[in-house]
Amino acid sequence: MKDIFDLVGRILLSFIFFFEAYDYFAYERLNKEAMTIYGLTWNQDFFLYGAILLLLFGALTILFGYRMRLGAVLLLIYWIPLTFIVHDFWAEEPSSNAYRLQSIFFMKNIAIMGGLLIAATHISGKYRLRRLFATTNV
Repeated sequence: MKDIFDLVGRILLSFIFFFEAYDYFAYERLNKEAMTIYGLTWNQDFFLYGAILLLLFGALTILFGYRMRLGAVLLLIYWIPLTFIVHDFWAEEPSSNAYRLQSIFFMKNIAIMGGLLIAATHISGKYRLRRLFATTNV
């Protein structure tokens, strides 16, 4: 049962990063506009496509349970600055809806960072890529 929960947890954790990569790709123009609003005007293509690659690679490592520490660190390299730059609830008026919404998003991202830290220190169960290669005669 532990191995099933490990697999389901890795699927659920990786899903948010796959979705974020898809969103960045599908709404490229809107994301570049958002980057401009947050002051990131230099080399937007590099940062946008770099973020997509980090998200995809990190999500794949978490999903397959292979090199999860590397994937989690790459995702944290992306996720930590994003959280503190985009969800700066402390810059909003405390009684506003924006304050409440940004603080919820900030705490959600903090929880995701906690999941990534757990993934970085965790060895996947029997449903992982390395184990599948070790048990087959390829």
